[in-house]
Amino acid sequence: MYEVEVKVPADLATVRDRLAALDATPEGSVVQVDTYYDAPHRDFPETDEALRIREERPADGADETRITYKGPLVDDESKTREEVETAIRDGEKFDAILMNLGFEPAATVRKERDRFSLEGYTVTLDSVDGVGEYVEVETDVADESDLEAARDGAYDVLERLGLDPNDQIRTSYLGLLLES
Repeated sequence: MYEVEVKVPADLATVRDRLAALDATPEGSVVQVDTYYDAPHRDFPETDEALRIREERPADGADETRITYKGPLVDDESKTREEVETAIRDGEKFDAILMNLGFEPAATVRKERDRFSLEGYTVTLDSVDGVGEYVEVETDVADESDLEAARDGAYDVLERLGLDPNDQIRTSYLGLLLES
């Protein structure tokens, strides 16, 4: 599975108004706390990979915890990468497993997210502690041959929101936090 994602800095109030004008469907709000890990056997920043435990607290509903592996970026035009993710029952115990295997927590990123669906894409309005406000447009595709069409569709959604795809940032929130 590939996650095709385009992220740009944006004023969230303006984008929220544009989403309403486009009749985007609200999909809910969450607070996410992501703990990223360094591996004992390779340098993730060097290989452009990531391993994280995400704790997600929806505004309405049960908390959820997932472990995610993100592979290296697959193109120079977006944040498209292979992603493998699964739910885990107990984030603290999984953290202990990782620590016992030599993985070390590298940083924690906290963000408030509002999700919308629009034209087959998920539009996420992110307010990231210590980093700022961003809009992500993303979709998943199973086959590498579908990446270009999915990326072009994400650019189109950005333009309909009054945002410029040329303003995209390919750096992760973790990378932006570490740079600040």
